[in-house]
Amino acid sequence: MSKLLLNLRLVLEDEIEDVRAMLDENRIEYYETKPSRWGISHGAIWLSNDDDLPRAKQLMAVYQTGRQAKARAEYEAGQRDGTGETFADVWRREPMKVVLAAAAVIVLLGLVALPAVLLRG
Repeated sequence: MSKLLLNLRLVLEDEIEDVRAMLDENRIEYYETKPSRWGISHGAIWLSNDDDLPRAKQLMAVYQTGRQAKARAEYEAGQRDGTGETFADVWRREPMKVVLAAAAVIVLLGLVALPAVLLRG
């Protein structure tokens, strides 16, 4: 029976390509399911052989650790040389998104405080 290795929800295309290459390089048989038309399923990478699951999980753990270290190094380099994204950059690029997110936070805080206000009166 097939085993799920990676759900492709919110996975970047370069990461999917890296995982494919890793599986091919290690001769682990797999197949992919594509995302559904309406976004119910996001697709996945499945292992054809159950016996490959422990080795594939170990390879994925090593890959993800390396990818995490690379992302952290890129972030820290951006912070050091001033090219990292700041709140001001996001505000300039997407002001409406920032305003809507702030409004949502205020509404949620109000809903959380509402029982205390109602019980006080």
